[in-house]
Amino acid sequence: MNSSYYSGAKELEADLVAFMQDIIRIPSLSSEEGPVIERIRQEMLKIGFDEVTVDPMGNLLGRIGSGPYIIALDAHVDTVGVGDLSQWDRDPHSGDIEDGFLYGRGTSDMKGGAASSVYAGALMKKMGIPDEITLYVTSTVQEEDCDGLCWQYIVNEDGLRPDLVVITEPTSQRIYRGHRGRMEMEVSTRGVSCHGSAPERGVNAVYKMAGIIADIEKLNEQLEPHEPLGRGTVTISEIRSTSPSLCAVADGCTIHLDRRLTTGETEESSVQEILDLPSVQAAEATVTVLEYAVPSHTGLTYPTRKYYPSWGMDEDDPAVHSAQAAYGAAFGGETEVGFWTFSTNGVATAGLLDIPSIGFGPGHEEGTHAPNERVEIDHLVRCTAFYAALVKTIAQEQGE
Repeated sequence: MNSSYYSGAKELEADLVAFMQDIIRIPSLSSEEGPVIERIRQEMLKIGFDEVTVDPMGNLLGRIGSGPYIIALDAHVDTVGVGDLSQWDRDPHSGDIEDGFLYGRGTSDMKGGAASSVYAGALMKKMGIPDEITLYVTSTVQEEDCDGLCWQYIVNEDGLRPDLVVITEPTSQRIYRGHRGRMEMEVSTRGVSCHGSAPERGVNAVYKMAGIIADIEKLNEQLEPHEPLGRGTVTISEIRSTSPSLCAVADGCTIHLDRRLTTGETEESSVQEILDLPSVQAAEATVTVLEYAVPSHTGLTYPTRKYYPSWGMDEDDPAVHSAQAAYGAAFGGETEVGFWTFSTNGVATAGLLDIPSIGFGPGHEEGTHAPNERVEIDHLVRCTAFYAALVKTIAQEQGE
């Protein structure tokens, strides 16, 4: 592997890894990303990005170049929590290195993508940004809580609309071109409370929910697959009830639905299939699509519905071809093209905003949100090389 992209990225490895360790050592739950955003901002300034700004929502936007074609390398920098510490073999924020792996919460999901993106900027500063390209490296916030909210803000409020977004979530060094969407709903039943010693005097809202629960389990088994994303799913992720006391019949019951959406499934169709369940109609239950309205680390609240559509680029889309050409330029040969199992900021960039989007990132899906999360150091280097190769490849295509 002797390409100038890989060898150039390899020369940056020591600084790249040290930077990655720094940002792993900074906890950054959703809405608490301020310190890690500041650390990344400092690194962009040190590298010599042409412009570095933090928008009112708290997203970090680093720019190199001023060409007409805009490429954005996106990485969210919030992480999930560490969970049960007894399941970790080391401090989740240690940034330890062992046997070619860097360990810690967020290494794959997805501070590895953030570090490689920033150092792709460093590589482009060394190699020279093509006249045809403006490169943005975005470190975005609140994705773990609300996929794509950051990009709704960036496009609609900041006024930045790239021609291509590269989502740097883990892809096992494959090129990804889409994934299922998701949405969050609640189904609620109402009852009539009474003393628990004589339940026949009331109407138990939990009992009214029982048939709905059984029907939703059956609905999940009946959902049909649709190419290219496969089958959607629906599952109950929470149940809760209300009553005047634990000695009373429940007067309210609510279940939370995690609905994964495949090709062709929409908010409207998914709500309607719940409303059409006989048990829902018999119980006169209500179905509500939830909203997200949580302040970011800057204090700004940007409400949105919890509907995150599926998306997929055609296999012969020019962006996919450009990515394969860039992979060949960086490493030789081709790599697999596929889809994520989970959801990303692509629900906004591609799903809501119709911006061409592809994925290529360090690490593996199966390690995300798990104890002992880790990423291969060579993946960090390879992604740095790939992003630079993609910039050059697209510049050549634009100049043809």
